[in-house]
Amino acid sequence: MTWIKRAGDRRMLRLLSRVFPPLQTQGKAVAVYRRLCSAATLPVSACSGSAVKFIMEPKLYRPPPEVRGMTSLDKEAFTQTITVPALRVPTGVLNKVVKSLKKSAIQCPGIPRVVQDKEESSDFRLVLLDPHKVSSAASFSEAEAEALRSFSVPEELQHYELQLTYHNLKTEEVLEAVLPQGQDVTSSFSRVGHIAHMNLRDHQLPYKSLIGQVIMDKNPGVTCVVNKTNMIDSTYRNFKMEVLAGEENMVAKVKENGVNYEFDFSRVYWNPRLSTEHQRVVQLIKPGETVFDVFAGVGPFAIPAARSGAKVLANDLNPESYRWLQHNCKLNKVEKKVRSFNLDGRVFIQGPVKQELLALLKGTAGVHVVMNLPALALEFLDAFRGLLHQEPPCDENLPIVHCYCFSKDDNPETDVVKRASDSIGFPLENQCSVHFVRNVAPNKDMFCVRFTVPKEVLFSKDHDQTEPSEEPAPKRPKCEEATDST
Repeated sequence: MTWIKRAGDRRMLRLLSRVFPPLQTQGKAVAVYRRLCSAATLPVSACSGSAVKFIMEPKLYRPPPEVRGMTSLDKEAFTQTITVPALRVPTGVLNKVVKSLKKSAIQCPGIPRVVQDKEESSDFRLVLLDPHKVSSAASFSEAEAEALRSFSVPEELQHYELQLTYHNLKTEEVLEAVLPQGQDVTSSFSRVGHIAHMNLRDHQLPYKSLIGQVIMDKNPGVTCVVNKTNMIDSTYRNFKMEVLAGEENMVAKVKENGVNYEFDFSRVYWNPRLSTEHQRVVQLIKPGETVFDVFAGVGPFAIPAARSGAKVLANDLNPESYRWLQHNCKLNKVEKKVRSFNLDGRVFIQGPVKQELLALLKGTAGVHVVMNLPALALEFLDAFRGLLHQEPPCDENLPIVHCYCFSKDDNPETDVVKRASDSIGFPLENQCSVHFVRNVAPNKDMFCVRFTVPKEVLFSKDHDQTEPSEEPAPKRPKCEEATDST
């Protein structure tokens, strides 16, 4: 492994091993990594970091120099006329010719491949060709040339004056033309209903209004573009944001895995990148089982679980999340299957969870505890120590915990298991599973640790607990939950 020298290489190798389960052996992951670098026509030494840059094809549009540095969007300034080659084709064989030339025909958003003949004859049309691929009749492949001969189309190229405008450009093309050369161009965002949520870098802030307008123009249905202006507040898991373009309506309507949600995006936590993870966990829950959702948010675990036939107790400290959780339960007609609470997570575990748990342990239906507060959830595992210390121990039907966390460690799986073990006060090595959820930032990954609460923890006499207070919990310190756009 001497060729992997930089931290970026190690992160890529680690990510490959998670994304492709068969590559759990280092040798296979290394082989795939080398092939990625080879496909990119770059030396392996140039492929460090979490991204591989591939060779780009020449671009049809070359922006006018005067748009560089533009901070207020002037769409007309992007207009440009270029000359492209074209073939004059009889209308009777037009569709067949277009199909045969699909690799050579022009491909540009909003530009038709077929246009009116210069002589405005109804018997002919012009098929526009990509000037980077076709410069003369000799540019056609053998198969293309044979097709043209079979359709009796002369290989005589004509010149066509093609006007390209702002509307023909992709988001990346506009921003690359505007932002200073050599600086990163960020066009990615999270879509939350009608809201596009961005996380702009400092060098992009002078262009924030223009970026917002471009994002809105190029993405149908987006009527509001916002930028995160501070870290996620780990108390209520929301953050301050500013509107870059469009309306200031923050009440979003989204549909995830067949479930409808409504919420004020500026006052609650919602991450569209967790859709697959929500579905994965809900599919582990069987009808008739019980789910305790400690940090429920607006209900992305709780409501689907209830719809699948589970009994759910859902809690969130944020009063706004609690309000929208109740709203979404009614929206999805599961309000009778979900009991909602507005408590601190530890108070919820030592209160409602404790009150329900003893009876559940005597039954046969499974019990699940979901703890999706990755910045801090591990710290709440100590709430299970001696939770049922006054009851006789049993090892039947013990609750299964799904606890989320972040790690920046070079051996993240080992790191999160150790931290979970330290918090709960019992060694969980070889007694839990660690599921990679996603990469949230360079060298920062999100995981789900799944384990059954040991009876030695739940019934421990060494950790007598006091009755939980009904007073609001003190605010937790701010913590950077994610450095990507959510």
